Amino acid sequence: MRAELRAKILAVCDQKIKAKGENVGVSFYAFFKNKNDDPEQLMEAATWWIQTHQLDHFVKARVIKEMIKNNL
Repeated sequence: MRAELRAKILAVCDQKIKAKGENVGVSFYAFFKNKNDDPEQLMEAATWWIQTHQLDHFVKARVIKEMIKNNL
């Protein structure tokens, strides 16, 4: 996963945790606007989320943050 997407995921997870607490869940759609303005990056996130790690639709933001920090 490219560094730009990793940074975006970390920023969104931090924002969600700050707003709603440690137990907030996110899906990979949380990292994108309602209008899909970057389909390549969306598919990169979806592939990482669904194919690579077989994650559920919603996962705790803190878990995703740790995965990204650990370069998974």
